[in-house]
Amino acid sequence: MLEPSSSEEEDDDIGSSFNSGFNGGSSHLEPPGGVHQNGGPPRVPSPMSVDGSMAKIGGGRGQENRGRVDGRGSPSPSLVSEKTLTEAELQEKQQKEEEERKTRIQLYVFVLRAIAYPFNAKQPNDMTKRHQKVTKEGLEKLRAKVDSFLKGETQIPCDEAFQNAVHSYNDIFLKSERVTGLVNGGGLSQHDCRDVFKHQIEKRIRTIPEIDGLSKDTVMTSWLAKYDAITKDDEQRRPGQRLPTAMLGNEVMTKEQLYDLFQQILNIKKFEHQLLYNAMQLDSMDEQAAAIRRELDARREKVAMMEKDRRLMPKFVLKDMEGLYIEEMNAAINLLKGNLESLPVQQGAAKEGKIKFGKIKPGKRRSSMLSRSQSSLSRGAPDEADDSHVAQLSKSDVVLTFQIEVVVLEVRNLKSVPPNRIIYCTMEVGNSDKLATDQVEASKPYWDTQGDFSTTHCLPVVKVKLYSENPGMLSLDDKELGKVVINPTPLSSKAPEWYKATVSKGSQDQELKIKVAVRMDKPMNMKHCGYLYAMGKTVWKKWKKRYFVLVQVSQYTFAICSYKEKKSDPSEMLQLDGYTVDYIEPAGAMFYHMNLEGGKFFFNTVREGDSVLFATEDEQDSHNWVMAFYRATGQAHKPAPPVTTAKTTSLNKNQGDADRARKHGMEEYIAADPIDFDHHKLFSKLQCLSLDWRLGDPFASLGWFTPGQVYVLDEFCARYGVRGCYRHLCYLSDLLDKCEKHTVIDPTLIHFSYAYCASHVHGNSVPANPLGEQFATPDKCIEESTRPDGVGTVTQEEKEKFQEIKERLRVQLEYQLTNFRFCFPFGRPEGALKSTLSLLERVLMKDISTPVPQNEVRSVIKKSLENAALVNYERLSEEARIEADLANPQEDMVGEVIIPPARKLEDLIRLADLCVDLLRQNEEFYAEAFAWFSDLLVEHSEIFWSLFAVDMDSVLSEQPPDTWDSFPLFQILNDYLRADDNLKNGKFHQHLREIFAPQVVRYVDLMESSIAQSIHKGFEKEKWEIKGNGCATSEDLFWKLDALQSFIRDLHWPDPEFGNHLNQRLKMMACDMIESCIQRTYNCFEMQLKKGILLNPTDYVLPSEICAMVNVVLDAKNQSLKLCAVDGVDVGNQKPEANSKPKKHKYHTKIDDMIEKTSANMRIQLVGKLVSVLDKTLSKLGAYDEGSMMGSFLSFANKKINVTGTGTDLGKSYVSFVRINMDTVTKRIADDLWVLNVMEKWYIDQVELLSKWLTERLDKSLHPYQCTCLAHIVKKIYTEYELQGLEEDRLQCGQYQAIEQRMATEEATCALTNAEATENGEDSDDEKRKKSVQKSKMKKEESREDGAKVQRQSSKAPPPPVREESSDTEVDSEDEKPKKQKAKAKPKPKEKEKQPPPSSQTGKDESDFDSIEDGGKIPMAAAGAVKDALATGGVDKVADIGKESVAQAGKMLTKGIGGFAGKAFGSFF
Repeated sequence: MLEPSSSEEEDDDIGSSFNSGFNGGSSHLEPPGGVHQNGGPPRVPSPMSVDGSMAKIGGGRGQENRGRVDGRGSPSPSLVSEKTLTEAELQEKQQKEEEERKTRIQLYVFVLRAIAYPFNAKQPNDMTKRHQKVTKEGLEKLRAKVDSFLKGETQIPCDEAFQNAVHSYNDIFLKSERVTGLVNGGGLSQHDCRDVFKHQIEKRIRTIPEIDGLSKDTVMTSWLAKYDAITKDDEQRRPGQRLPTAMLGNEVMTKEQLYDLFQQILNIKKFEHQLLYNAMQLDSMDEQAAAIRRELDARREKVAMMEKDRRLMPKFVLKDMEGLYIEEMNAAINLLKGNLESLPVQQGAAKEGKIKFGKIKPGKRRSSMLSRSQSSLSRGAPDEADDSHVAQLSKSDVVLTFQIEVVVLEVRNLKSVPPNRIIYCTMEVGNSDKLATDQVEASKPYWDTQGDFSTTHCLPVVKVKLYSENPGMLSLDDKELGKVVINPTPLSSKAPEWYKATVSKGSQDQELKIKVAVRMDKPMNMKHCGYLYAMGKTVWKKWKKRYFVLVQVSQYTFAICSYKEKKSDPSEMLQLDGYTVDYIEPAGAMFYHMNLEGGKFFFNTVREGDSVLFATEDEQDSHNWVMAFYRATGQAHKPAPPVTTAKTTSLNKNQGDADRARKHGMEEYIAADPIDFDHHKLFSKLQCLSLDWRLGDPFASLGWFTPGQVYVLDEFCARYGVRGCYRHLCYLSDLLDKCEKHTVIDPTLIHFSYAYCASHVHGNSVPANPLGEQFATPDKCIEESTRPDGVGTVTQEEKEKFQEIKERLRVQLEYQLTNFRFCFPFGRPEGALKSTLSLLERVLMKDISTPVPQNEVRSVIKKSLENAALVNYERLSEEARIEADLANPQEDMVGEVIIPPARKLEDLIRLADLCVDLLRQNEEFYAEAFAWFSDLLVEHSEIFWSLFAVDMDSVLSEQPPDTWDSFPLFQILNDYLRADDNLKNGKFHQHLREIFAPQVVRYVDLMESSIAQSIHKGFEKEKWEIKGNGCATSEDLFWKLDALQSFIRDLHWPDPEFGNHLNQRLKMMACDMIESCIQRTYNCFEMQLKKGILLNPTDYVLPSEICAMVNVVLDAKNQSLKLCAVDGVDVGNQKPEANSKPKKHKYHTKIDDMIEKTSANMRIQLVGKLVSVLDKTLSKLGAYDEGSMMGSFLSFANKKINVTGTGTDLGKSYVSFVRINMDTVTKRIADDLWVLNVMEKWYIDQVELLSKWLTERLDKSLHPYQCTCLAHIVKKIYTEYELQGLEEDRLQCGQYQAIEQRMATEEATCALTNAEATENGEDSDDEKRKKSVQKSKMKKEESREDGAKVQRQSSKAPPPPVREESSDTEVDSEDEKPKKQKAKAKPKPKEKEKQPPPSSQTGKDESDFDSIEDGGKIPMAAAGAVKDALATGGVDKVADIGKESVAQAGKMLTKGIGGFAGKAFGSFF
């Protein structure tokens, strides 16, 4: 038995479950289109993917940060139980876990800031939809659903074709171990399963013939709908049910969803998130914008420090890159400034006066002595030496627009007007138009009228006046009853309040009040407002209380302005660029001025050479102003309120949140300065955890991030300065880790990141087609530029890591190509193998611009495919061995188990089937990917078959001689190889021919000998019983010949020359065998016909043995067309083309001629045997010939005692003989055409024999016995042969017409002496029916024709034919017969008297003898007259003679011949 060796490759268990500590949720990654400026992944996803498996999570890029953490942040489970750890080890473990937790929280703080205020990235909304993946449980459910359908347990209607398609899909795809491995790697989606099923049914439907009214597209749609019904998910989501975050892999996420997503990724508790959210004031856009400005200041200062101390810079591949690095850092900061500046600070379009910032120039740096607490981004003119001077704002830049809503609700204490007087109110703001309320009665002073106003006054004046309608006819104005003046601010209460109205002196309405609600909206660019005491050196030089507004002009420009009532422009303003704010003690405030009345809580703003002191009367108000200034100045130092010994005041919400955060240890994470962290390592950890979470979500992501993940990662990189190349290198490292663990990763994703890194490291321009010259670019994601991120510096770490990843990637790609059937089962993920080949070509390139030589690419692919052939064959052999063990289980036996050769051959055939299926799948699913290397794939197949040939030769050599069980193996292999144009007549195909050619020749030799022996023995023992289309021996012969030719034909021998030789030999063999069969059959046929006929010839029945022999010859004719013709076609019967000789196989021509000759001889001899019965019957009738002694004796004896019976009996017996043998021939001989020819010849020979017999007796009259017999025979054989299908012109031949006329005459002559023959004659059912109908008609006319009948009977001329009357006598009753006989006999004596014969002139009375003698002379005369009439006048003259004979025969009625003769006479007419 064949025992294929098992594979020893690393991927023995491609479907093994991967080990990953991550158990997080799910999402979907697909970077948005284009390459991000900070090196984000390309954002146009590709449907292609690569095999891989989930790797453990790396904490960072360095070994010191590669802590294994799952998606929730918990450490990976240790293989050693905690009980076995020492106290020191436990403490160390807990310490690592605590450090990991702190790192994740700190990382989450930075992520929160990126989510809360993004200003660089956008969520992509054009990403390819990712489908839900099939999990292990899902695969089991899918298999169970399909099995349930195949068992008929579902209610889904289907036909047999669809059920066969589902059965094939289940066996080939769903139950495949390679699919299980793909599911374990997370690379199979439900959409992929449906695509594979669609692909399979497309092939099946293409083979189905067209059906009228049913298109193949309709069948395809119907089958897919049934498949969807089979695989439908049972658990449907309820309408309105909120999707979990893991199910949002394809959607754009809100901020809340992003927060929840990264809580799951970083394993942050909800409580921790809430503390951080409140303490960081993530809902305050001003706070977040200020934090960004502080971060940019810190980055700028760090760049300045690097410029002074080059040791702070990373190591570059070239020393000259250090200066370029400084420029790149400054450019990145300026880009972030521009992005932040581009964000709107108020609703609507940006103001024209928005300030533009100057870019930092490399040659001009701020002094490092400048403290960060006093620094701000420079906006001054570059020509000035002092960077602190900035562009001054004008008053028009800080003009604000306010929306004011005024609602008048009610009036109280109105006494001066009657209750029925009409009253109303008016509203106005500043100098705007007045608005009025509805008019109501004084008894019901209620309104709900709102007035909307717009003003530029920061301190507007709202006036509400109450009027009563003047009843006077000539009055022009209504009477004012009172008014209310309100001074609202954005901080005023928006609830309705009662305002006391101002009334005229002496009015009764001194207590008049109006309820008014005033709402003044805060503009987006106004950050804070309120009353402050202020005094400065250059502005607000006098200490007094003023109304201040903090205005944001742009993202980097703020101004503090003081306004007066009813003024749009500020009275004074201070631009806060370069200022810092902090609290100040009252004692410190005295340095500004000794007399600071009104202020209790002080703070100041300071800049080089200038300061402004502010004070409030409320502590909380002071805190609010300080924080607003802190956000506006962008300073790094956060002011802390002074510690007071006074009674604790109530803290605001933000202070309370900060205290709670400090209590739970969150303050240190919030207060941490981002500049102090290595964001590259933090991002590496974040990206690794995000990838782990993504690969664990419900979608087949293949490594592509979700839109939300891409969005946050892009923002993180841009905000915290993560280099794009480093980002992609970390991404590649993570992806390769997953691939090495057999997680399925899209090779296109790897290609994008690798191309990005290669172009960065090499510094070359990216080619137009990054996927290689031989491959079409699937996605135009890599733009052609010097470097994808515009960064010209390359660090030493990036270069080293790139080389490491390049080598890892090359090894991984070679591994995937070697195991392409297991890494990409059934071509899934779609297009992944083609993308892998493209990536391999890119990896082999020395740099980004120089294409790799094709020979190098081909050599790598060739080596991989050679190894793939060995891997595939070993795995397939192991699979076949397992199947064989399951099919033939054996008990455990000690020692070596001897496997019989037959079992080994069965296993080899099973392995051949598997090999053919494997290569067909290669052609179906992988040939397109290897289109540019098709010759290498062919070579791979030849190597695969060469491995199989070794086992095949070994097994066949062990087979015993003259066994033919190996032919199915040849058929399986040859049928596949001859259909493959690449493998046809290849090395293995030639080897296969060389092995099996001697076996085929030997097999044909033995079969020829066996068939010849079976013919010899079979015909010796043949009983000639009809079986099939012939006899038992012929059936066996033809079956063997056909089976042999079919077998050889089904071999489809690949060598045309040897195939033609086999074909010719088989045709010759068939010709010889059939010839022998026919010769033996014909010999037996002749022997059977030689057997004599019994005493009574009409009892002869054709033996069934003769029919069987005839069938053998006829079947041989049909079989010879198939067995002896060329390719089963009778070429000799084809119409030859013009100018071409007709082609006819010589063997077929020879045997066909012999069959035709034998068939004709058998037909002649068979008919001769049957005609001999008629010959003997006529010999009997010849005994009654006139003038013979035997005839006179038999006539006398028959007349007296009826010794021999009537001639009708003999005729009936012969007709019965004809009928029986007709039925025998018709039923037992299969060839209808041959039967028809026999019938035709039999009929013609009978007619010729009858004609010859009658011709010999032209000069004699027929004896009544002869006449009645022949009359019956002549009538019936015509009818019988007509029923057999003979044509009319064949039946009505000249001889038959002469016989019919002769018999008509003879019957008329013998009517008087052969009455009994008519009595006993039987007519056919049709004739009886005809006569009965005629009788009914004649009865109606009988009374009218009585007179005419008497006249015709008494006239001299012969009466007209009375066939219709005489024929009725057959069915008349016995009582009517004598009457009719008497009526017909009355005129006879008169006729006899008128025409006496010459011999009756003696004068004596006529005696009976004389009457008989005269009656004997009449037929002789009639026969002579008929002969003369035929010679001269033809049929009409014969008819006239018949009429005369009727008149003469009437004379015999007067001499005692009874009514029976009259009936017989009438029957012939």
